[in-house]
Amino acid sequence: MTARGTSGVAYRPPPTGSMTGRVALVTGATGGMGRVIVGELARAGATVMAVCRSPERGEQLRRDVAHRTGADRVEVITGDLERQAEVREVAAQVLDRHDRLHVLLNNAGAHFPDQRPGPDGVERHVAVNHLAGFLLTQLLLPALQAGAPARIVNVVSDALNDTRTVKIGPRPRPATITPDQLGGIDHAKPMEVYGRSKLASLMCGYLLAERLAGTGVTVTALHPGQVDTGIIDAFSTKLTAPFLPTIRRLLLTPEQGAEPAIRLATDPALEGATGTYYRRHEQRPTTPVSYDRALQERIWAASTRLIEAKSP
Repeated sequence: MTARGTSGVAYRPPPTGSMTGRVALVTGATGGMGRVIVGELARAGATVMAVCRSPERGEQLRRDVAHRTGADRVEVITGDLERQAEVREVAAQVLDRHDRLHVLLNNAGAHFPDQRPGPDGVERHVAVNHLAGFLLTQLLLPALQAGAPARIVNVVSDALNDTRTVKIGPRPRPATITPDQLGGIDHAKPMEVYGRSKLASLMCGYLLAERLAGTGVTVTALHPGQVDTGIIDAFSTKLTAPFLPTIRRLLLTPEQGAEPAIRLATDPALEGATGTYYRRHEQRPTTPVSYDRALQERIWAASTRLIEAKSP
C-alpha cells in the first residue's frame, strides 16, 4: 500500500513480520486508523478480531479487507466499550473462539465536549479511553499468556504530556491525576480530562509491563501523531472550527497514523520491548508523574474498584 497524506508525507508500511498463524484483536476497528491496522495485520497473515459498535460497519470492513488482501481473515465482534457489560461480552466471545491471543491492540478512544457520566456512571473519557482497555486486558490475559510471545499495544496520546488545546508557548501543561478523580465529574476542562484518561491508561500499562516481566507478554504505548480522524471534530472549538479545513491539510492521514501501532504489534526487531512509550516511531519519556510507582498502584486499585463495582 502506498499513499500520500495531506501533510505531504508519503506513507510507507512499517516493518511487518509474518503474522501467519497468529491471532490479533483490534478495538476501534472501524475508525480511520483502526481500519488500516486491521487490514495490515490481516495482510501480514493474522486472524484479526475487529471490535466495533456497528455490526453493519464491521461486516463492511470484513468484506473490504477480504477484497484487498484476497483472504477472509477478519472476524467481527460487536460491542460498545463504554459499557463494561459489553466489554465482558466481547472478551467472552474472543475466548470462545480462540484459546490463544498474540496481539491485543487497544485502539478505541474518544473525546467529548464536556464531562458526563456514561451508562455505568463513570465519566465517559475514563470509561472509553482507560477502563475499557484496562478491563479487556485483564479478561484476556490468560489467552495472551497462552499465546506468548504476545504483545499488548495501547494507543494513548501526547495530551498526557501537554493538555493545552493550542500548543503555543514554551511551557507544556502535563496531565495530572489522583485516584479520587478517576471516573468522577469535576471542573476540569475536557482536554484536561482527556489527558487524564490517557495518563491513567499509560500508568497502568507501565505497572502491567512490570508485573508481566518474564511471561513473554509485553506492554507498550504510543502516540500516533496528529491524525485526521473523526476525533479531530470532537477536539474542535468555536475558535478553531473555521480553520478545520486548513488544519486537516496539516495532519497525518489514517494510514500514516496507523504506522506506529502496526510496527509495535508486528516488528520482529521490537520483540521483548516492554514498558515503553513511543511518540510515532521514537521512544520517548513521559511526564514525571507517570513513573510514580506508588501512584501507579493507587490508580490501578481505583480502576479495579470501578470495574469490580460493575462485575456480574
